[in-house]
Amino acid sequence: MDIRAHGKDFDRFVNRAKDEYGIRYIRSMPSSIKELQQTNNLLIKYVNQDGSFTEEEFDMVVLSVGLMPPKEAKKLSASLGIELEGHGFCKTDLENPVQTSRPGVFVCGAFGGPKDIPETVMEASAAAACAEGLLASKRGTMITPVENPAEKDLRGQGVRTGVFVCHCGINIGGVVDVPAVRDYAATLPTVVYSADNLFTCSQDTAVKMAEVIKEKDLTRVVVASCSPRTHEGLFQENCEKAGLNRYLFEMANIRDQDSWVHMHEPEAATAKAKDLLRMAVAKAQYLKPLKPGQLSVNHQALIIGGGLAGITAALSLADQGFASTIVEKEDRLGGNYNHLYKTLEGLDTRAHLTGLLEKIYKNPLITVVTSARIEKIEGFIGNYKTTVKAKDGEKVFEHGIVLVATGAYENKPKEYLYGQNDKVKSQRELETMIYEKDSKLAAVKNIVMIQCVGSRDKERPYCSRYCCSEAIKNALELKAADPSRDITILYRDIRTFAFKEDYYKQAREANIKFISYEENRKPEVMAAGDKVEVKVLDPILNETVTLPADAVVLSVGVVPNPENAAIGNMLKVPTNQDGFFLEAHVKLRPVDFQTDGVFMCGMSHSPKFSDETITQANAAVSRACLVLSLDFIEAEGKTAYVNKERCSACGLCEINCPYSAIRVNPAEGCAEVNAVLCKGCGICTASCRMNAVDLNGFNNEEVLAQIFNLN
Repeated sequence: MDIRAHGKDFDRFVNRAKDEYGIRYIRSMPSSIKELQQTNNLLIKYVNQDGSFTEEEFDMVVLSVGLMPPKEAKKLSASLGIELEGHGFCKTDLENPVQTSRPGVFVCGAFGGPKDIPETVMEASAAAACAEGLLASKRGTMITPVENPAEKDLRGQGVRTGVFVCHCGINIGGVVDVPAVRDYAATLPTVVYSADNLFTCSQDTAVKMAEVIKEKDLTRVVVASCSPRTHEGLFQENCEKAGLNRYLFEMANIRDQDSWVHMHEPEAATAKAKDLLRMAVAKAQYLKPLKPGQLSVNHQALIIGGGLAGITAALSLADQGFASTIVEKEDRLGGNYNHLYKTLEGLDTRAHLTGLLEKIYKNPLITVVTSARIEKIEGFIGNYKTTVKAKDGEKVFEHGIVLVATGAYENKPKEYLYGQNDKVKSQRELETMIYEKDSKLAAVKNIVMIQCVGSRDKERPYCSRYCCSEAIKNALELKAADPSRDITILYRDIRTFAFKEDYYKQAREANIKFISYEENRKPEVMAAGDKVEVKVLDPILNETVTLPADAVVLSVGVVPNPENAAIGNMLKVPTNQDGFFLEAHVKLRPVDFQTDGVFMCGMSHSPKFSDETITQANAAVSRACLVLSLDFIEAEGKTAYVNKERCSACGLCEINCPYSAIRVNPAEGCAEVNAVLCKGCGICTASCRMNAVDLNGFNNEEVLAQIFNLN
């Protein structure tokens, strides 16, 4: 009935499916599915938007089945003393979506209601943060340090390489002939063991890997699987548990760099997988054991942005005993939350914000700087230094982590006579009129609401997520005040997901009318005396209808903070094509950046509801506390170093380094490496024309000599 692509970048997936793969989306209500006796195919009979019936034959029918609460929910809730909501899921607090009805018991994931993977992961971290706040005084008192076996002494030993090739389910195995790659690995020099696994990152394979390292006396380990960005650390830990130095591990990415980009060329993909694996095995010969360095940690946080996300994060940090500084460019805290009066679920947001601000200004661990701008951010994880320009001059703050909560803005539309006719309002303006008891509303009897204004178009191809719920919230309030009002909502897709569907149902039962429109046939708004008229094609009637209106209300989309790019440049963190910040991994690390020590929350990440903002703020704090709770952190052992005699100070390494870890020192006339920032990716070594940059534990000259037989 509706495309519920309300997540970050979800609309892009839908459009890609349409444009690149020819997938059809039919807005309809299927009435029956029958099996045809002759072909065993399936015949679907469905109703089109205009009311006509269509019969169509398919080879396969796939049902999108909804989520239900677990059967044991009632028994569990009784045991824990927590309440369930009407559908049987766990009831949560409106002010904190992971707080159950019983203090000290938190909920995360689908037991709190149907949700997607990123929201589930965020809620898990948020629940952890809330629990951490209660247990902060006992932090570290019951920890048993992990003790890995003594590291192998490899002096005098030859290279013995073990290879593990991953199917990654069908991600790799569905394209690449994994057994053939495994067998090929066994023929390579130094390889004494090769195996393939369905999921090399699984717990059972991790145990097996440690056993094989000991049994086969391996001195090098190579895994051919997915991305080092997400899984290299896991495999390195497996090596350490077997007594092998973590830097004697090498990884070949045969998923992102092979099976995903050559999915229609299985033979070529298999050949490429062999090439990538052969290179990894060859490189592994020259790896050397390394020891990581240690860095001190500043236990304070800097929060950029003082909206609901920033406020929630500061209070959560304070609960755990960590000091923070909120830097807000406006003259007051609250951000977009200042413009809300009530959520769809009934939370009094004004009272909620007042309570939060009272806690903020009373907490000695929280420093607030308003009317301020970030001038400069220097440093690295555990040791940042930020210069802030405020009304009373420049201030410098030292901190261990950065939490980005820069928020977003409501777009200012230029269509539908907005700004030209006072009968045309935004949902935010209508909400103010409703809750401020504006006398002008008494004469407003006919209301037309238009959805997706400034969203889901070529300029902004994303969904602003909350607009449909805001429209239904305001429509229900108007109907409750005067049931005789005629309210029509013109929409492309109604995206009242999860429990918000109940309010969509209430709206229909209250005789609020819904008419869908297509992007290429948008409604027209025209002035008509002291009123306005809206023309739209009604797909059920299959004709254009004219709706007289005392008010036209636009559901306006959200736009990212225009300062995101500047903040991103200072922190060396990216934004996506829409201007929102880009997380390290959409599912595994939804509040982290690729840059260590920097986290995000709120609408700086993407459009979201206030309760989702609270969840993500707590999740970001949970992740940040992994750093703040440490006395020191380990620096990367594999780092670049510069041969000063060869360096010509050309600057190519500085331009290409993604971590800003290397730069030319004019005084020395050569490049210098910041070992703390360096991740050992090797881009600087590859871009250096003078072969002046090498990596610790890996000698380029030895490898080149071997490859070209120059020794």
